[in-house]
Amino acid sequence: MVTMSKRPINSAVGLLLIAPRRRRRANAAGCAVAVALMASTQVSRAAGPASAAPTNQETARGRAMLWSEPAQIGGRDLFYGPGGERHQPPDSFTFLSEDLAGSHPKFAVRDADGVKWKIKLGEEARPETVASRLVWAVGYFADEDYFLADMRVANMPARLHRGQSLVGPDGTMHNGRLKREPEDRKKVGEWRWRDNQFSGTRELNGLRVLMAVLNNWDLKDVNTACHLQTDGDQSVVQEVCEVSDLGATFGSTGLELTNAESEGNLHAYAHSPFITKETSDYVDFAVPGRAAWIVLFNPREYFMRLRLRWIGRQIPREDAKWIGHLLAELSPQQLREAFRAAGYSPEQIDGFTSVLRSRIAQLNEL
Repeated sequence: MVTMSKRPINSAVGLLLIAPRRRRRANAAGCAVAVALMASTQVSRAAGPASAAPTNQETARGRAMLWSEPAQIGGRDLFYGPGGERHQPPDSFTFLSEDLAGSHPKFAVRDADGVKWKIKLGEEARPETVASRLVWAVGYFADEDYFLADMRVANMPARLHRGQSLVGPDGTMHNGRLKREPEDRKKVGEWRWRDNQFSGTRELNGLRVLMAVLNNWDLKDVNTACHLQTDGDQSVVQEVCEVSDLGATFGSTGLELTNAESEGNLHAYAHSPFITKETSDYVDFAVPGRAAWIVLFNPREYFMRLRLRWIGRQIPREDAKWIGHLLAELSPQQLREAFRAAGYSPEQIDGFTSVLRSRIAQLNEL
């Protein structure tokens, strides 16, 4: 069965044949086993807010983190992002495998230094590159994403399951997002938006607001991830959790007829609602929003997305202001650099930056 999620819909008949992607659940037991294998002694997971700093090696191994206090937000390099300049990719690779997860063409490749990368083609490449920089800038964990206008992959197979028209005969590709996959960072599961150890914390509520700022409407649990990674001196194994798929951003508030409308669409982003309701205690946001009516031809998909709308609602006002204050530390130039890193034109950079600054200002006026 082919999933409809984030895929253009060509006909009503086609919609009737499409089944939604099966939702996977995070495997908490698998996470614990992976931690035990990497640590010298097994420890139990500690409770408490995600922002609490570990006090020793044992708690560092046992507590998953969603957010970490960002240093010098105003000085962060949003052109190169979390990977920095030294991790930027080359423009030539060797094919390893085709990744059929999700709805956009993806390929696992290796560069000349042996580093593995995941190339994603299509409408998500540019917005995901920007979004990864913005969430990282304010302290959330994010993949090391880069955008390349041109690249070449050797040993590409003659026939591909997806993206055949996007790959030249000599393996050339254009406008791709490249995610670095370091060997010391292992995915161990996913986390669920509704039921997780971060529930009720300022950090999770801030992430909910941030997804609305970016118009990230595709907030299924399968688009999250938890990784095991070592700290800077390689002495502590830490579990970190993130939103791992940020491609459905900077477009509409919900799933539309085509990817071009839903993702990286300046007109849709600029004309979409943001804050829909305010009280003295809570704020409601428009994202994630209702899918387009055409999606009703696939009722399971349509109503699944309706059930995601709670993520943008009833968010404590103070938590919305908190993330707004962090975002306000980013200068207009930093915001522009994030969009420039994704290959947007000067006019698009101006437009996206203007909308983003307006939303940040609205948060700070709460």
